Amino acid sequence: MFKVHDQCSIVPPIQAGGAGVYNHISVAVGYAWESGDVSAGPSAAVYLMPACGSTLCGRIAGMAVGGHARINAYLAGPLGVSVSANVDWIGGSSLVLPGHASVIAVAGPVLRWSVK
Repeated sequence: MFKVHDQCSIVPPIQAGGAGVYNHISVAVGYAWESGDVSAGPSAAVYLMPACGSTLCGRIAGMAVGGHARINAYLAGPLGVSVSANVDWIGGSSLVLPGHASVIAVAGPVLRWSVK
């Protein structure tokens, strides 16, 4: 299986920093069976969002490369549950994110459709 994912997340405000946007695109290969699929691959992200380190909060913006993994389980026909995880390595010097990594995990409903 070959997949292209684009996931746009609205990041809630932290303190007075305001909301943010984290758009993540990935290309993945995987394996599918009748009631689910699993995939993983490289990714890239563009972001403008609030973030907090151990002692400081602020806004960060830029581009990052990383990895993506997703599993979908279809429980009632085309309706199911999806869990995805993205890890991005953020370059540059930042007092807000001294570890240079961003991790986002998302779980929620998924709807499968196909073209025959």
